[in-house]
Amino acid sequence: MRYINAAEILPERLLKELQTYIDGEILYIPRSTAKKEWGTANGSRTFYQERNKEIQRLYKEGSSIDTLMKQYGLAHSTIQKILYG
Repeated sequence: MRYINAAEILPERLLKELQTYIDGEILYIPRSTAKKEWGTANGSRTFYQERNKEIQRLYKEGSSIDTLMKQYGLAHSTIQKILYG
């Protein structure tokens, strides 16, 4: 996020109106476009969903938590969250 001087881009009328509410302070204006959900743009959401389903399947088939930890390089608590969460 970068700083833009409002006097350089806003019409004088709008600038004066804004100054009645906030004068000389920093104002954040959020984007007008809707933000995409986490992981939808690059496919990581799908990757982790598939990985977690595979971990659950392997556990149901008899793999231990320790085995899954080593196989996927995850902490014990992370495997537990995937299995029981």
